[in-house]
Amino acid sequence: MGKRRTSLNLFVLTLALVIGAVFLAGLGREDVGEGYDGHGKTVIRNASMVLTMDEKLGTLENADVLIDGDKIVAVGAGLQAGSAKVIDGRGKIVMPGFVDLHTHLWQSLIRGCATDKELNGWLGGCVLPLYGSPVNGADAYAGARLSTLDSLSTGVTTVTDWSHAFNADFARGNLQALVDSKQRFVFSYAGGKDPAINPEIRRVKKDVIDPNPLAHLQIGTHPTTGNYENTLASEKLAEELGVSLNVHLHESKADPATGQIDALRRAGALRPGLLTNHTIQMTDAELDELAAHDVRVAHNPLSNMRLASGVARVPDMKARNMKVGLGLDGGTNDTSDMFNNMRVAVGLQRAQSTDPARYPTPADVLRMATLGGAEVLGLDKEIGSLTPGKKADLQVIETQALNFAPRVDWSSQLVFNTQPANVQWVFVNGVALKKEGKVVGDTSRVLAEAQAAADRVKKYLGR
Repeated sequence: MGKRRTSLNLFVLTLALVIGAVFLAGLGREDVGEGYDGHGKTVIRNASMVLTMDEKLGTLENADVLIDGDKIVAVGAGLQAGSAKVIDGRGKIVMPGFVDLHTHLWQSLIRGCATDKELNGWLGGCVLPLYGSPVNGADAYAGARLSTLDSLSTGVTTVTDWSHAFNADFARGNLQALVDSKQRFVFSYAGGKDPAINPEIRRVKKDVIDPNPLAHLQIGTHPTTGNYENTLASEKLAEELGVSLNVHLHESKADPATGQIDALRRAGALRPGLLTNHTIQMTDAELDELAAHDVRVAHNPLSNMRLASGVARVPDMKARNMKVGLGLDGGTNDTSDMFNNMRVAVGLQRAQSTDPARYPTPADVLRMATLGGAEVLGLDKEIGSLTPGKKADLQVIETQALNFAPRVDWSSQLVFNTQPANVQWVFVNGVALKKEGKVVGDTSRVLAEAQAAADRVKKYLGR
């Protein structure tokens, strides 16, 4: 009987000690749980490096980033975070999310199409046949939803989607995929003189864009002197709605002969905020004119290589103080990997000039992919850096990986070594859209729907 009592007393004592230890440990420990849904607080604790992209804050080591709701509220060491949810930042880099200045999200459905063609051959085989085809909103949704998950997985938090809008239903499906993605986005809706399109664009702005704090609108067009009336109508609509025009400009060697800049000039579209994509085949005088009007540029190095379009004069744009960021450009990129895009942006200029100091450097492309892209879109007061008060659009990168370690120069390694698999967390507006290395969403369903849509589109293309 005495042994049983002694055993019972030892059990009770042990249980009390365990409970006490757990209680005491809990007094100094922040809650780690699920959620990260843009409500309450989240702290990334003891990050090995915080690359703020804010000139005043600089780059911090062994620091915290505190998110409250949809905003970054503090960056620094030993932040008081109360009951915030905690992400262990040891061995990790925290930096702003990427801004993709130019893409066509639906084009995941034509990945690998016409890889032996230049721009016009690719357009003729992979895009133009879809005008007048039965391609619909379900097809657009499937392709765009796949692309949004893919781009989120590589740290893209803001995407500028130039929609071909083959028809209104297609545009609606494309736009719905963006809304469902919870990414921050700019939807560039191809407008023009078609009386059926512009009322729909006005409706989209009123009913879909304006009520959504993550959404912005641009008007897309393809300027040429032969298409001048459409260019003029698009510019007038953009001015009416108070938004920017978004155009492809001098992408291929054939483009200057079509009078693209002359059409923009005559339409009064050369104004601050105009976003030009590619902008490769440029003269000094043309660059001077764009710079004088504060025209912005989306540089798409991977796409330009794929289509043999040439090398954009990015150092000359920098010399003119032009605002330039990076774009992935949909189906002529075949990847949403912004790290690869940054590597190529550096490598193209070095290969062409045989000068390792040629602009842009690794530090330059990191800025172009974040704060620089935000400046191009006029969103730099909201996003692009980890500045307290800005929106909580950021990514957390694992450095303790075979492709990244050991630590030598992490800023350079971000450009030259990082792969999408290193991105562990992605937040947009304070909401975690990638958690512990996995994007949030039913990827199996998205993949199945994209395959079915791609099979349909392939038939429309006669392939």
